[in-house]
Amino acid sequence: MIARASELFLPTLREDPADAEAVSHKLLVRGGFIRQVAGGLWTFLPLGWRVHRKVEQIIRKELDAFGSQEILMPVLTPAELWEATGRISIPELFRLKDRTGRDYILPLTHEETVAFHAREIRSYKELPQIWYHFQTKDRDEPRPRGGLLRLREFIMKDGYSFDRDEAGLDVSFRKHAVAYERIFERCGLETYEVAAESGIMGGSGSRDFLAPSGSGENTLVTCENGDYAADLEIAEGRPSKPDFPEQLPEPQEVETPEQRTIEDVSQFLGVDARATAKAMPVVADGRIVLALVRGDDRLNEMKLLEALGEDFRPAEQEEIRQAFGAEGGSIGPVGAAVEVIADEALREGQYVVGANRDDVHLRGVQAGRDYEPRFADLREIREGDACPNCGGHLHLQVAIEVGHIFKLETKYSGPLGATFLDEDGSEKTLVMGSYGIGPARIMAAAVEQHADENGIVWPRPLAPYDVHVVALPGVEEQAAEAARVLDEAGADVLLDDRDQRAGEKFADADLIGCPIRVTVGKKTVEDGAVDVRERASGEERRVPIADLRAIL
Repeated sequence: MIARASELFLPTLREDPADAEAVSHKLLVRGGFIRQVAGGLWTFLPLGWRVHRKVEQIIRKELDAFGSQEILMPVLTPAELWEATGRISIPELFRLKDRTGRDYILPLTHEETVAFHAREIRSYKELPQIWYHFQTKDRDEPRPRGGLLRLREFIMKDGYSFDRDEAGLDVSFRKHAVAYERIFERCGLETYEVAAESGIMGGSGSRDFLAPSGSGENTLVTCENGDYAADLEIAEGRPSKPDFPEQLPEPQEVETPEQRTIEDVSQFLGVDARATAKAMPVVADGRIVLALVRGDDRLNEMKLLEALGEDFRPAEQEEIRQAFGAEGGSIGPVGAAVEVIADEALREGQYVVGANRDDVHLRGVQAGRDYEPRFADLREIREGDACPNCGGHLHLQVAIEVGHIFKLETKYSGPLGATFLDEDGSEKTLVMGSYGIGPARIMAAAVEQHADENGIVWPRPLAPYDVHVVALPGVEEQAAEAARVLDEAGADVLLDDRDQRAGEKFADADLIGCPIRVTVGKKTVEDGAVDVRERASGEERRVPIADLRAIL
């Protein structure tokens, strides 16, 4: 196929969008791949849609290869399906009514709808079933940003498996994990499969696929020795050891006037900040709970949510005063009549904590001796922490979540009555899995991982065209011949036949990022050859037009 640039809608830009921070946001807009309609709403222009469809086709082929069946479910969804599973109250859900007043939602995923259809599965003999579709999703995202990274509307490939038991789910789950690895490899992405939080999806467990990038919503934690990888939300690591002061036989009160922060207290007392404990009171199910982490650490809210098993909010000042008798900067676990959850790092050693009296702290406080906490992993991993497997240094990288797979068990099939008759004649609930991939996120990740100062360097399987033929003035006939030879060899060709200066054409070619650029210039009239340049390496060579099929 030959596409003439003079006939395409190809609005390239020389300057970055004013609101763009992510490299992928800048280059996809400048290269004429996407355009914003409103916050979180983007149109894929002809070049962008070609890339999106190539991603879709790679996904489709890998899923079809292990027997997954493609379907298409509607966007508009009766609200009662989401009411049945209890997800109707999710804040990110778009809600609407039809002209008769019936309630509908615009789903951000299709578990409810697919479980509704799975009610037609009658017997264990029909299992397993694996279905997928590419469909528009809508999310009332409060802070859309990053171009294609955080959207209010997007196309997602979401797939679903139905099995008779957990053993069957394990098989379906692993099939998808293996297929996802092949998909990302074919898309030219570096990715890591890591354990992850299930969030609003729920279920018994999930795995994330994270692509390291310059921009993204996730943080990937990896070990320098290559034996550990995890999402920051659930990553484990061993912090450096504090320099503890001399041990005390019992807690010792010390006046700390106007010292409200860990930094203030540690400097005032002359102790290592790592030998202090930070107290964070929260309210869960109407009760105060005190979360404790080391003074130099940050509380990981997802880990606290996992430890509590329920939602929570920060306690208000009046609630703190009533529960502890002091302001927030002076509270601690000793003598507190509340549940205390302490981070694992506080198991050993003596720490400085608030005394539950304003401007007073306690030295030498020891868990187990002076207070009885419930221990849990609560701290957020930091750069340089020790790997839980080998002790090597942990490294943190910004990453894009390009895929996520979930073991849903019966979370959706149960409430929606999706059952089957098992071999013994008993009625059982279908066991479900859910498997998502974002084609637009794959595009963004590919740009983040494959770009230079001049523009995008598309991995060959995702490039909008295989070859970009640049025709300089006066050699239009030779350029058309070069495009024809490449087309007959099976390449998708973009022929830049626009009436523009050579510098502008070269700049656009680098910006758009097709794998190969063929330049047809005046010298071609003399020797019948063209300049062939590899976009990734920058290597150039002279090739006769008749031999161009050999460059593919």
